[in-house]
Amino acid sequence: MALLTLFYRLILRPMRREPVRTLLTVLAVALGVAVVLAIELAGQAAVGSFRASVETLTGNTQFEVVATGGVADDLVGRLATLPFPLEVTPRLEEQARIAPSFRAVTVLGLDLVASAGIIGGLDDEPAEGGVAQNPGQEAGRGTDASASGPGFDLRGAWVSEDLGLKAGDRLELLAASRRHSLKVRGTLPAGASASALVVLDMAEAQRVLARPGRVDRVLIGVPDTPPVEEWRARIAAVLPEGVQARPRGAATEENRKMLAAFRWNLRVLSYIALIVGAFLIYNTISVSVVRRRHENGIVRALGATRGTILGAFLAEAGFFGLAGGLLGLPLGRAMASGAVTLMSATVESLYVSSRPGEIVLTPAAVGLALGAGLLIAVVSALSPARDAAGVTPSVAMARGERETLARVHRYRDLAVAAVCGAGAAVSSRAPAIGGKPFFGYLAALLLIACCALAIPALVHHLAGVSAGLLRRTLGVEALLASRSLAGSLRRTSVLVGALATAIAMMVAVGIMVGSFRQTVISWLDAQLPADLYLSPGGATGPEQHPPLPPGLAEAVEPVPGVAAIDRFRAYPISYRGLPATFSSTDTEVSLAYRQPSFVSGRKPAEVLRQLQGADTAIVSEPFANKHGVGAGDIVELPLGERVARLKVVDVYFDYASERGYVMVDRQTMLRYLPDGTPSGLAVYVAPGHDVSAIRATIERASADYRIGVATNRELRGAAVAVFDRTFAITYALEAIAIVVAVIGIAGAMLALVIDRRRELGLLRFLGAARGQVRRIILAEAGLLGLLASLAGLGLGTALSLVLVFVINKQSFGWTIRFHWPVGVLVAAIAGVYTATLLAGLYPARIAMRLDPIEAAHEE
Repeated sequence: MALLTLFYRLILRPMRREPVRTLLTVLAVALGVAVVLAIELAGQAAVGSFRASVETLTGNTQFEVVATGGVADDLVGRLATLPFPLEVTPRLEEQARIAPSFRAVTVLGLDLVASAGIIGGLDDEPAEGGVAQNPGQEAGRGTDASASGPGFDLRGAWVSEDLGLKAGDRLELLAASRRHSLKVRGTLPAGASASALVVLDMAEAQRVLARPGRVDRVLIGVPDTPPVEEWRARIAAVLPEGVQARPRGAATEENRKMLAAFRWNLRVLSYIALIVGAFLIYNTISVSVVRRRHENGIVRALGATRGTILGAFLAEAGFFGLAGGLLGLPLGRAMASGAVTLMSATVESLYVSSRPGEIVLTPAAVGLALGAGLLIAVVSALSPARDAAGVTPSVAMARGERETLARVHRYRDLAVAAVCGAGAAVSSRAPAIGGKPFFGYLAALLLIACCALAIPALVHHLAGVSAGLLRRTLGVEALLASRSLAGSLRRTSVLVGALATAIAMMVAVGIMVGSFRQTVISWLDAQLPADLYLSPGGATGPEQHPPLPPGLAEAVEPVPGVAAIDRFRAYPISYRGLPATFSSTDTEVSLAYRQPSFVSGRKPAEVLRQLQGADTAIVSEPFANKHGVGAGDIVELPLGERVARLKVVDVYFDYASERGYVMVDRQTMLRYLPDGTPSGLAVYVAPGHDVSAIRATIERASADYRIGVATNRELRGAAVAVFDRTFAITYALEAIAIVVAVIGIAGAMLALVIDRRRELGLLRFLGAARGQVRRIILAEAGLLGLLASLAGLGLGTALSLVLVFVINKQSFGWTIRFHWPVGVLVAAIAGVYTATLLAGLYPARIAMRLDPIEAAHEE
């Protein structure tokens, strides 16, 4: 009971007397908690819902048979006729769009008769001009028979309910560069897939998707005994060399592994707002300790133990943490809606096609928010609370000792800062652990600690050096402001540290994104030299590379003015448990027109000639870094029904995909995968010919197809737009961290004014005008902003080096060329400085209202 009374009188009552300061502190913590919660909820919704559509409507299957380029129908038939009790179910999947809305959907080809129990609604559907009957077709026994079985007409589509169509409607589908009009035969529950779904019978899907004689994969269901791995070994024994049997969902698991780094980095970035909040909690409790030192001394003299004082101040921090966590719950839920949109755009652009799931505020998410708020608050308050509990009553009732100690120990702290800086340098050179740059994060934390410890010496030195200059340029008010900040070194250092950390992350991320953007633009200049680019129509995801219509390249090549065509073909593959892309290019055309950059620095012509007609390959830098592959190594890839052993001749810089590319000469690819239809065409226009006219000619020649024809400028613009959209979530996180810091500055400035009411009141009593008091407070805010900007710029530059050359490279495998986005940085720092000045307006207004007579009576 006595403890509760002490807590109320020592902690809660002063908080009630200062509602604005209390609210600002709670709001700063709430924003930090909300950011962490929003990123967690949005991450779960954006990628947690991801699962490949082929894994829906699967029935009881344990593993899948896959091959680069697809599995041939005759192999499906051989699997179905094996003398084992197997469930063999072929699958075909591709993305497409619905006309006229151009909404993206997943087209899934199934053996509908064999899958009637899964799809539902087939047993009682009459055929056109006939009576429905079950042909009793055995699962997986061929694909064509299901479309022509007695009594069935399966030349229509079953669609998910969220498409808003019903049985009997017409579905206009843009797929395989053509428009197809299909009759809707029935609907599927909206939750049947991670994306809007169109289900076709296998034969119909092969026709619509222009994939005759091939399926993407074959799902295998086996009895409970013997074990699944033994069944897998039996199946693998009868498969051709290049065809794999792997656990069902392996592709999804590979994508989850790849997405893990993306989510991990966003999660770490969201913690920056909490780190800023930790500075502010530390400052708030420190101010509380200093302001109540006299009361603490009295309470200690009256018999209160050190544990009682410690508990009281930790309880105050716990109140801020709990209140901030509770307020952060609705804020985080609201922010998650915007975050999931930004994250989904990134996932869709770089990783895998997915429809965002529902944002669910689970008990685990609630526990994360409240736990983060409480933990960060209590840990941040531990040091000042222990200081409050550790002093004797006589010392506690004395004033100014804490600031004296801060000034005395500033050089000791500077030495510790140097040790932290050296530790950061050592950590930045350590390798990743499990694909995650843990030592890179440690280096970043050590740099933040280095800056925080060095700030007292920085503030003291700059305040002393600039005192005379400030008086001459801005008057005596600026001089008093400078001396006040130097006099309250402990509190000033914490404020500068909090704002400097937020500015540093803004600077670091700004430099990293600016450097990456400039690197990508320079890379596009070398990577996209052609004048026109042709791509398949309809929806395509980052994991899909549908072919162009057969014969299109042959139709474009003789167009007058076309100098050359580069036929590009790509296939999604799996390599060492991670997704990648196998691709080919016309080496002869590349030799004449392209100048790719290689990590070795060798001339492009020298490297490209080694590809011609040989079992050699070049690999992209992300692929090389992910798998530890370099020049001279052998890469074994299952292609078609064989395994290709490709010698790596060099590694090239590439920013098109984090998955990584293995690229060979087109003739080499055709030896293993005889389908010569390209995924894209790069058209080079002869000098003196009009690109627009040739584009129009090509569009007329391909009028029967739905293909995309883009100019070099358009394609580059689209690539940069995808890049900017990808980093939108990063900018949003940094903006919130800055807002947290500025709110904290406003609360801390208010606390400083309240703590210095006797000093400011005495100035008024001695003749200072209200305007002069206001200018002193605004000058303090301006000096805080200036010091924080200087410290933040230095720390941000150091952090950017860690981000660019350590964290980014170990997470994603890209080499980024360092670039200063001067205009962006100047504008951002100017905005933060202005916000800091504005944050001092309300505290200045409070200071102007102080009663000088009351201050004189207190003295």
